[in-house]
Amino acid sequence: MHQQKRQPELVEGNLPVFVFPTELIFYADDQSTHKQVLTLYNPYEFALKFKVLCTTPNKYVVVDAAGAVKPQCCMDIVIRHRDVRSCHYGVIDKFRLQVSEQSQRKALGRKEVVATLLPSAKEQQKEEEEKRIKEHLTESLFFEQSFQPENRTVSSGPSLLTVFLAVVCITALMLPTLGDVESLVPLYLHLSVNQKLVAAYILGCCCCTWALSTCGKRGLLFIAVCGLL
Repeated sequence: MHQQKRQPELVEGNLPVFVFPTELIFYADDQSTHKQVLTLYNPYEFALKFKVLCTTPNKYVVVDAAGAVKPQCCMDIVIRHRDVRSCHYGVIDKFRLQVSEQSQRKALGRKEVVATLLPSAKEQQKEEEEKRIKEHLTESLFFEQSFQPENRTVSSGPSLLTVFLAVVCITALMLPTLGDVESLVPLYLHLSVNQKLVAAYILGCCCCTWALSTCGKRGLLFIAVCGLL
């Protein structure tokens, strides 16, 4: 025996509501914007009843504030702003669209749309342009600060420790070697050949560090060529 498919019971308030746009902007100096259109879509397999509510109904006229949308169809809802006084500039109002099945009263879903009255479209465009410029400057400063430490590291030159080690090694290499009898330097300052080799090695490392910090790879290449010569 063939059984009819039963439609699953819909939970109150959980049905997604598809409305476009989700924000209405009215401009006082542009009368063409005083009339806006909301489009309610019904992608479902059953018809939907809808009702439009508003936080400030005295400021708006809603054409077809209640009605029905057939399955997989859409419905245009016209909203007119009838009070464009300056005292309402920047005030955010809200419209709420509630939908339900035609055979039921409970609201299956709801969607809020914000509405704002602005004095002029030109001023709005100017503010948006200034905002974009500020964001661009902020991004530029961020990237500049991000790369600044690296640039400082490259151009800061050798550290004080490197300079100190280089001076000590040069001094050690200038001291007489053990066995040099004719030197006037005290005997305890005479260094062995191995000690001078260590000093020469450390001095080479200091020179490489200095070249890398000031000239980069070109400095290392220059030192290598000089060593070969």
